[in-house]
Amino acid sequence: MGHGHHHHHHIDPAAGDRRVLGAIAVNMALTVAQIIGGILSGSLALIADALHNFSDAISLVIAFGARKIARRPRDADMTFGYGRAEVVAALINYTTLIVIGLYLLYEAAMRFADPQPVAGWLIIIIAGIAVAVDTVTALLTYRMSQSSVNIRAAFLHNVADALGSVAVIVAGTLILLFDWQWVDPVVTVLIAGYILWQSAREIGPVIRILMLGSPPQMVTAAVLDTVRDVDGVTGVHHAHLWQMDEHTAALDAHVVIAAGRWSDADAIKTQIKSVLSEKFAIAHTTLELECAQHVCVSPSEFGAPAN
Repeated sequence: MGHGHHHHHHIDPAAGDRRVLGAIAVNMALTVAQIIGGILSGSLALIADALHNFSDAISLVIAFGARKIARRPRDADMTFGYGRAEVVAALINYTTLIVIGLYLLYEAAMRFADPQPVAGWLIIIIAGIAVAVDTVTALLTYRMSQSSVNIRAAFLHNVADALGSVAVIVAGTLILLFDWQWVDPVVTVLIAGYILWQSAREIGPVIRILMLGSPPQMVTAAVLDTVRDVDGVTGVHHAHLWQMDEHTAALDAHVVIAAGRWSDADAIKTQIKSVLSEKFAIAHTTLELECAQHVCVSPSEFGAPAN
């Protein structure tokens, strides 16, 4: 599903960096506490939550690095700039999350086969702390997540963690009340299932950007029809519509100028760029103009001309 309509919440880059660094610090501290608690209590669910929480901290480190790289100015090596660093970071984080989810399913299966005793009270106490820390992290990153696929990946790690910690509390309570040791691997399966569902849901738009897909909120045919409707245009072909990064769409196309209108070509090109910017917010448009007498032979609507 696409995320083309997320509102842009502009936060000062330095302030945003401080928020991410703060989130990294609290997550690292929580990870250490959960691992110690999981070992002492023998809880797979708590160690699973710690492993996931550590991935949150790492995801925030990756997100922080990508934010820094993305702000670098374009240069001779990266003529489009470094904005896609954040998309690459999101892909890394979602892929890692999928691997962790699968690993937790494996560990839960092993625990079903060989149940281990779990100390309930320690689970509840540390998972309660985890909920508080995950909530703080979510508050630090929520606004930025609305306009950044990079930060959104890290944010969803923490949302999953918070829900996972709630599930761990439920498991610990049931173990204390009824000695249902099997609840621990069941909760682990639920946490893993949520991780995998969220990752599968969010990784698609990231891959779409990296695969140079058209913006999901745009209908490509409507974009080309808008170009054709400009006075003086008789055709459009060899079109490429893609996302340069999460928020910037681009269009390359061959545009056929009507017979007798070649003297208006520059004005027509300006009009095309203006209407595409206003109607579709396409910020980067490159047009190759063709006069009606010298149109490409057998042009395709999309893609490059045949050699």
